[in-house]
Amino acid sequence: MTELFDRVQGLGAHLSDSPFLAIALTITTYFFGTRIFEKLERPVWCPPVVLSALLVAGALVLLSVDYVDYQKGAGWLTVLLGPATVALAVPLAQQIHHIRALWRPILITVPVAATLAVVYSVALAWWLGATPEVMASLAPKSVTAPIAIGITEQIGGSVALMMGGLLITGVMATLFVDLLVPRLGVDDERIIGFVLGVNAHAIGTVRAFEISHTAGAFASLGMGLTGVFTAICLPFAVEFLGGGIFNG
Repeated sequence: MTELFDRVQGLGAHLSDSPFLAIALTITTYFFGTRIFEKLERPVWCPPVVLSALLVAGALVLLSVDYVDYQKGAGWLTVLLGPATVALAVPLAQQIHHIRALWRPILITVPVAATLAVVYSVALAWWLGATPEVMASLAPKSVTAPIAIGITEQIGGSVALMMGGLLITGVMATLFVDLLVPRLGVDDERIIGFVLGVNAHAIGTVRAFEISHTAGAFASLGMGLTGVFTAICLPFAVEFLGGGIFNG
């Protein structure tokens, strides 16, 4: 038993040193998270990304690996976030006919929804006595990760904390949309998809594609437009306000 424990600890040491092992751990846990998700019959409240995160956390505890060391190794994966951000142009281009046909409701909905997402999270955090760093980390929580990381770094937040808020927001928004849509009598898949994309970013978009291709297309549109609007306006708003509560 002691020998097994020593081997596990040794693997943990290698995980700290090699980016390949950290990347392999990330990909492997996501694979198992997806399999568990399928076995559980695809529950809305527990998407594969949540299961994967729990598996990674358990592995780091078992291997006695500090999160900072794991982050350094797995950080190579974030190189892909740049191309992923640029790739958001694809769903926007694909849905350009919807943008042209529905430009009035889109013009009203996206700025209001994106602004409210920032305002209520920052206001609640401020009311609860959060530090400026925490508030800056929560501000872009409704934006898809590739864009949210850049925003968070620019306004002085913590990327790790932002990612936690991003995950919780995606899961909770998707869950509430699933619960409220039948009760509100909403059956237009375009509206359902757009709401999921605007409020629950990539997690909501995945859920939208499970509903239908139309819902997924509008979720992609909502996610992309929300990301673009927030990326342009939030840093300028913080700078215009002189940092405001983000600088204490």
